[in-house]
Amino acid sequence: MQHFIGTYECKADAKGRIMIPMSLKKQMHEGLNDGFVIKRAVFNACLELYPMKQWEALMEKVNALNRFNKKNNDFIRRFTAGVRLVDIDATGRLLIPKDLMLHAGIERQTVISSAVNILEIWDKQRYEEAISEAALDFGALAEEVMGDKDDQD
Repeated sequence: MQHFIGTYECKADAKGRIMIPMSLKKQMHEGLNDGFVIKRAVFNACLELYPMKQWEALMEKVNALNRFNKKNNDFIRRFTAGVRLVDIDATGRLLIPKDLMLHAGIERQTVISSAVNILEIWDKQRYEEAISEAALDFGALAEEVMGDKDDQD
């Protein structure tokens, strides 16, 4: 499984293209030929970029849901709303569809942030606000999420 590292500031052009920084592009080398899936994030006003292998693994879980359960159908419909296949072109640019740019509020200044095995694409101001908001109680959150683990690493 591939894990991404880093947070990168980029600029979107008028057509919604973002130049992927070289250090991130090197990390993406495994998936460059396979393509990517871009979608709306579930919890934040940002976008998620999945390498195709990660997306396929996630879709196996989603496909296992019972479609005769209304909540499952509603979840699938909302989870896959706006999903698009995207590629990184030969010059290292990612074209973000207009409707997804609007959803994430991306105008020019953007942040691409690693989220373990996927990448989040944010409007820079929204990213800074989300990080500042999360910092207020990050210690408590870290303790709650990771504090009861048996690992002593």
